[in-house]
Amino acid sequence: MNYFFKIAEHYIKLDFGQEAIPGKHFLFPFMPFTTTPVNTERLLFNILFTNNLSPFPDESVNRIRTVDTGSCIIIVEQRHEGGYQFKISNLQGQKCCLLHTNKSFSQCQCMLYGNFINQKLGFNNALMLTYAFAGSLHETLLIHAALVRHDQKGYAFIANSGTGKSTQANNWIQNIPNCDLMNDDNPILRVIDGTVYAFGSPWSGKTPCYRQVKAKLGAIIRIDRATRNTIEQVKPIEAFISLLNACSSMKWDKEIYEKICETIKLITESVPHYTLHCLPDKESALLCSKTVAKQK
Repeated sequence: MNYFFKIAEHYIKLDFGQEAIPGKHFLFPFMPFTTTPVNTERLLFNILFTNNLSPFPDESVNRIRTVDTGSCIIIVEQRHEGGYQFKISNLQGQKCCLLHTNKSFSQCQCMLYGNFINQKLGFNNALMLTYAFAGSLHETLLIHAALVRHDQKGYAFIANSGTGKSTQANNWIQNIPNCDLMNDDNPILRVIDGTVYAFGSPWSGKTPCYRQVKAKLGAIIRIDRATRNTIEQVKPIEAFISLLNACSSMKWDKEIYEKICETIKLITESVPHYTLHCLPDKESALLCSKTVAKQK
């Protein structure tokens, strides 16, 4: 069975073939993004889910790195003939997913392991990383941020985990008129015809927010905990480094990494970037909105 989704105006296809869908409930966050079938040439990527996928022999891959995301462990291996192999496990080392991709991440095969929880973990991470790296070749970034919409513009809050992205987003929603949550943890930024847009995504954080929404990006704000509330606009080079740190990137893949950097450069040259030194309070939201959204 095939499912088609439209995410940040990119089309993806999940192909479950003739095999049983491994955990149909995994698709719940994707339902708002459901779309009609499209031709193969319009797809950002296609993933075939199968119960018959074996790891490539050790002699045919190079181990690149092991990544601890905080929720899972991902082993990244590059195939000698091109493409990648990802082995995803939970934090206890139990296998969750095996993912094979071609170099452009446009064609993939995936096998899920274990119980429902482990399969769901593998499924979400496989789709996230595939979307992030396939999208990076098309001026599209999946970023770690909380995203709100105010007066038809998107405002992205970025910071290290636990620093206050969601708190600042909630303070905006509670205290700023005409403001709503677009995504709590993994929104998408995309450059279309020279304009930067922010999109909701099927991936969210503690707050389940799976919305098919789009807004022109108004600003990016880095959250920095402080003892008093101040805000400053930062220079493009600082903005570049800050946004790069908020993106999924592959420094070992020259083509993908250069594309990510090019897209970040376009965004930081087009959209203002601020640092908000703040307390987690109403006043910080009012100061921030007054500065970046010209809210009176």
